[in-house]
Amino acid sequence: MKNGFKVFDSDTHVMPAAEVIERHVDPAFRPRLAELAQYRVPMRQSAEYQGSFHGYRIQPQFYRRVLGEAAPRPDHSGRDTVWMGQQLPRPGVQDDAADNRILDMDEEGTDVHFLVPGGWSSLVGVDDPSLESGMIRAFHRHMDEFCGRYPARLKGPIVASTRDVTGAVAEIEKWGKSTWAVAVKPQVYKIPADHPSLDPIWKAAADHDLPIVHHSSTWNPPYYPGHDDMWDNIFLGRLASHPWGAMRFVAAFIGGGIPDRYPNLRFGTLECGFGWLPFWGRRMDEQYAYVGSTAQLKMKPSDYLKSGRYFCSIERQEGEDMYRMVTEFLGPDVLMYASDYPHSECQFPRSIDNILAWQSLGPAARQKLFWDNATHFFRAN
Repeated sequence: MKNGFKVFDSDTHVMPAAEVIERHVDPAFRPRLAELAQYRVPMRQSAEYQGSFHGYRIQPQFYRRVLGEAAPRPDHSGRDTVWMGQQLPRPGVQDDAADNRILDMDEEGTDVHFLVPGGWSSLVGVDDPSLESGMIRAFHRHMDEFCGRYPARLKGPIVASTRDVTGAVAEIEKWGKSTWAVAVKPQVYKIPADHPSLDPIWKAAADHDLPIVHHSSTWNPPYYPGHDDMWDNIFLGRLASHPWGAMRFVAAFIGGGIPDRYPNLRFGTLECGFGWLPFWGRRMDEQYAYVGSTAQLKMKPSDYLKSGRYFCSIERQEGEDMYRMVTEFLGPDVLMYASDYPHSECQFPRSIDNILAWQSLGPAARQKLFWDNATHFFRAN
């Protein structure tokens, strides 16, 4: 709790090292870890990653060119970011140090973390979907152990392979009533989000009152649209990756008629910005009327954003004025607080303080932003 407000952080991250997640693989899958050895690399030392573990890097995108220069720099990775916080998170919070994570949450004033997975999930980019599905099962066991130590405070998604729909539904059925599972995160990459083959995933999620979350990626699959067209530059890539991915997902999900077929299914976008929502809503309305080529919808596309079933996490840097503009367009029940902890973009341990500094937000607006909207979006346990 912070200044009298309970706080639900709708976008934080968990990226268990290979040594951590591999503890949880099926016995029958364990021999297949040899096939993944080619993707195992030492974790780079940074503010986020401490220690000598390994991570998975699958089909990585390198951004070696600096804008204004003719050729890429061989020694420029594009991955060196500026740590935006005032102090580093405690060790192991991305791996299995749940106690340290809770200490960080207490220090910052956060009651609940929603944990978005990374690293291993880039296996959506390998040709064999059974490798991805095997690691998804291991991740769910890891989450059950990690979050199970603090079941009221640590939550996350059931990851759903879009290439193994039967396996995805089985995982939703297996974990759908667990205390940690409060959403479903489909691995949307080369199969469109609106493809009818994915309907069993939406149905299983709706049956378990689990919303669908989208979170884009910059460095590894599942890539954002146009990722090969950034002229090898991370400034362009990071600008485009999360918003473009969210824009496409929202338009396809709505345009494919999924909210109409599953009227109780909620959906949302995380770490993708929010200032684009009014523009995108109006543009979807115009293109729906102008070119069509969608399912026959029961209302205008923008109305789904205002329907009480769509939610979006905020980005601090978009600011108080952008928050006011978006809430004026969509209403006060859409936007959710998020910090991006423990990634370098967060401002730990003052992420909440930076939002409390938005002076035009009264107590009711802060209550919705910090707690109510997220608890309406994610399944309550």
